[in-house]
Amino acid sequence: MMRSLDLKLAAIRANPHSIRDFILADAKDADMAFGVRAPGPRSYLAKHDQRPAQFSPEVWSRAEYGYRNLPEFLDIIREVTHQGLVDIMLMSAYVNEQLTIKEGLFKNSHITPACRANDTTDVWAVRHGAYTREPSQPFRSASIDHMQCGEIECDRNGEVPGANLGLYSMTFVNELDQDREAFLWYKSFREEAERKGFRHFLEVFDPNVNSGIAPEKLGEFINDNIIRTLAGVPDAGRPDFLKIVYHGPKAMEELAQYDPNLVVGILGGSAGTTYDAFKLIHDAQKYGARVALYGRKINNAEHQLAFIEMLRFITEGKIGPEEAVRAYHGVLQAKNIKPNRTLEEDMQMTDQAMSYDGSAAKRSKVEVRNNPLAKTPTATTASAGDWPKHANGNPDFDNMTTEQRLAYFTSRHN
Repeated sequence: MMRSLDLKLAAIRANPHSIRDFILADAKDADMAFGVRAPGPRSYLAKHDQRPAQFSPEVWSRAEYGYRNLPEFLDIIREVTHQGLVDIMLMSAYVNEQLTIKEGLFKNSHITPACRANDTTDVWAVRHGAYTREPSQPFRSASIDHMQCGEIECDRNGEVPGANLGLYSMTFVNELDQDREAFLWYKSFREEAERKGFRHFLEVFDPNVNSGIAPEKLGEFINDNIIRTLAGVPDAGRPDFLKIVYHGPKAMEELAQYDPNLVVGILGGSAGTTYDAFKLIHDAQKYGARVALYGRKINNAEHQLAFIEMLRFITEGKIGPEEAVRAYHGVLQAKNIKPNRTLEEDMQMTDQAMSYDGSAAKRSKVEVRNNPLAKTPTATTASAGDWPKHANGNPDFDNMTTEQRLAYFTSRHN
């Protein structure tokens, strides 16, 4: 099956100014960082008709039940894959083996399976650990062969059964020896990947320690390092796209316009409010991003499938960030799911942590003033005929009122 990722990359490169094609990835690779906490709290498991009895759709108490286990985590990945709204599912090499190689989950799916190809020490965010407070050191747990076929050496006479796309991560800290070592490790990985026909995308984190660079200048520091890093790399070894921190309109536009062949994407960062997530993807797309990879923002959502659907509709221009928050809360209310925050709290924007472990979060709140959407939604029982439709039966979002959009989104998750 043709992967949506490849179709969209081709379309984006053919017309970099078009916003019609946007790549969305679910980053379910956090077991390489957070350990037991990676699957997220047992606050909600989306209902699925084929779910075994032990996977209850009820609202569970985080304090009593702790975190989901791996089988529950795998089941959520299956649900998101069957939903079909993301283009990439990013996993650890082990989870990739279970779902891609052994189960064949992506065999007849348009979604591309991918693996975290390295795990630098700034993602070693284990409980009670101090690793993330040290300057990031390069490290790789997974080999390319293990990601491609689950064995120490692959037979590449045919199509590899596992993932053939990997996320390679770098963290520049503005220290010569540290950053030079990071460049050498990436060079080695690129050359091995090219020999083995393994595709990758490049993630660049902000410094995880004090770099001596003012926050407002970090975007320029990162942009220059990316262009410098890739200037010596021909097409055969270059990443399919980038994953970086969104440093605002100026930095995003500067990088996005530099090279039309360089597809720029953003990382989601720490969980934050729902408005944080929706506003981020809206603004980044507006100023040149064509990819978004959300991990904790999706994984910590009360209803992951509804959350992902809102992200997709925002990138398609069918709904704005503020209205999407209200619609999302409408879905939660209709399903009797207690939200993590009130609607008013969830409509606030907060400063996001951009180090992987989230330790740098300021969590300052910015109110969206006089917003008529920030009011408690009422339960909606609208039928399918209560919103405008096109002649072919598809919903006509351009002519929907706010209440009709809320009714539409709520109905999809009943």
